Amino acid sequence: MAKQSKATVIVTQTGSSIGRPKDQHQTLVGLGLGKMHRTRELEDTAAVRGMINKVAHLVRVEGEA
Repeated sequence: MAKQSKATVIVTQTGSSIGRPKDQHQTLVGLGLGKMHRTRELEDTAAVRGMINKVAHLVRVEGEA
């Protein structure tokens, strides 16, 4: 049986969380970011998409389906 690979999305932090509301900072931490220019490869789920939308002005997204 062949394993199906799950869709992923690559997220890079491009903006600082300094001076932003605490919930935006915590969202970045939840995505595995929190410092400038960190990159994470995350599973493309509705929860992750919602988090990305909340901080879209602070991140760059690659590999969208």
